[in-house]
Amino acid sequence: MSSWVKGLITGIVIITLLYVLNAMMSKTGFFGAGIDDYTARILVFIAINIILATSLNLINGFTGQFSIGHAGFMAVGAYSSAYFTVNHGKQIENAFSFLGETGSGSVVLIIAVIIGAIVAAISGLIVGIPSLRLKGDYLAIVTLGFAEIIRIVILNIDAVGGATGYQVPGYANFLWIGFFAVITIVVVHNIVKSDSGRALVSIREDELAAEAMGVNTTRYKVSAFVISSAFAGIAGVLFAHYNKFLSTNDFQFIKSFEIIIMIVIGGMGSMTGAIIGAIVVTLLPEVLRNLPDIQFGSTVFRFADLRLVIFALILILTMILRPQGILGTREFGLNWLKRPRKTSEGTESVGADAGVPIAQQEEAKHLQSEEEKDI
Repeated sequence: MSSWVKGLITGIVIITLLYVLNAMMSKTGFFGAGIDDYTARILVFIAINIILATSLNLINGFTGQFSIGHAGFMAVGAYSSAYFTVNHGKQIENAFSFLGETGSGSVVLIIAVIIGAIVAAISGLIVGIPSLRLKGDYLAIVTLGFAEIIRIVILNIDAVGGATGYQVPGYANFLWIGFFAVITIVVVHNIVKSDSGRALVSIREDELAAEAMGVNTTRYKVSAFVISSAFAGIAGVLFAHYNKFLSTNDFQFIKSFEIIIMIVIGGMGSMTGAIIGAIVVTLLPEVLRNLPDIQFGSTVFRFADLRLVIFALILILTMILRPQGILGTREFGLNWLKRPRKTSEGTESVGADAGVPIAQQEEAKHLQSEEEKDI
């Protein structure tokens, strides 16, 4: 079975699974089976965090830069798309009413995603061109400062709610959020496995050596920054249109650190590591919230009240025992994402001489003809 067919089958299976899960999250359920609102909300935030972690991993993990301003790009995408849907969403719904309520709402969401991605990408370009000539801590401070500037600016714009928050139409559901999470994984994976991805990895390993070999390091770093920012903007769009309410408190610098924790825990430079890190960091605090109470005599220990302390201890122990993260730079289960590559004719094996490359066959024929001439 060809790689293209395998990819098609896998895509159909994933979309079907997303559709079933989305149906189970509805009020009617899926043939009587349903998922409660609490579990559904956790699954949605896991998918959104996968988009954030995977996109940030392109900068921090594969390019070797240290950006902690992802929450700023997420905010840009969220508020720009929310402003569009609040002011123009109904008109577009009416224009596409022939598609039905679901179809017209999907059109509005797709346009909102495009707007959020473009605005976030432009913001990433504006920040990336001057700042990505910096390295290490200096780049981290610049990106952190940008994220805080964005948050404070939004906080003082009354057109998007300012400090009181912003009501947003709820066009997003788990089907769309899961779909864009899969798209993010596929796009970033193919970038990493392409020639551009090898250039990004070379920058991470040794930027001076990459420059000496003719790699335009600034251009590649800015490109990675822009792509990552665009996907962060998409995550912001989906968050806004699922949560139905935006507040600048959702995009404080602690959110950027949370995303960094995801890729560090999972493994810097590992796609599947970023996914696992997003799942762990999203799920673990909720699991710890349900810890049982233990009574010793007249004293009751409420471990659930200490969930954040326990969560921090788990992170510390993970970094001590596994400093490279859960997966390090290893991957698993992503072979179906690989693009089929055309095999060079010089390495093919055909005919009666199966197992012998064509190049060797031609060389053997040439030597045989030379020997016949000599005789």
